[in-house]
Amino acid sequence: MKIKINNRHAFTLIEMILAMGVAAIVLICITGALFAALGLRQATEEAVAAAAPLDQTMTYLRRDLQCAVTPTNGTSKFLSGNFRLGNLTAPGVSGSVQAAMYTATGALGPDTPWGDIQYVTYELRSPSFGAGAGQDLYRSVMRNLLAESTPPVTDQLMMHGVESIKFSGYDGSAWQDNWDTSSLTAVNTNLPLAVRVEIQLTGNNRTPGDPVTLVVPIDSVARTNMVLNTNTVP
Repeated sequence: MKIKINNRHAFTLIEMILAMGVAAIVLICITGALFAALGLRQATEEAVAAAAPLDQTMTYLRRDLQCAVTPTNGTSKFLSGNFRLGNLTAPGVSGSVQAAMYTATGALGPDTPWGDIQYVTYELRSPSFGAGAGQDLYRSVMRNLLAESTPPVTDQLMMHGVESIKFSGYDGSAWQDNWDTSSLTAVNTNLPLAVRVEIQLTGNNRTPGDPVTLVVPIDSVARTNMVLNTNTVP
């Protein structure tokens, strides 16, 4: 009687242990890479979310300054085109106003049937509840400039965590921290050649870094005291 012997070899215990060890190492590497990718994604999302308000603020500032209305000698209370920088007060606006201007950035719509000229101010206010350190930067807009009474003001929150904001106007030779064209006797009766905006953010460790700076050139027609002669020579 012949007995059949199976010559097929099975895995030994050592080989099984080695295979399981290699598989465990591969799974650890894959898990580490996955968690690193998730952490990078979260950090990127937080960085983008933190930069979005600042980018939006810079976009609004650049557009408002580039479209600033040239000061005129108009007698209307709200259409004189005044341009002011510094520590100001503005009708219907609370907080520390740092810039006030008439700018042609108004959008027409069914609920806003007025012109494109609007009165815009930028001011710092006390932080809202749960906003953290620093102050809140607001952009206030007044649209219906021909109203018989003071038009309503729409407040737009731009960003949190602002330590300070500073506007400076360039007169061709130096940067001026104060600019006011509301009076014909004022030193600066025209728009500045450029405006510099410095936004100091509140640091996470209460140690602010360098301010975020924006310089916007302004192209406008200067106001003079010349009187046009409309008489024609026969």
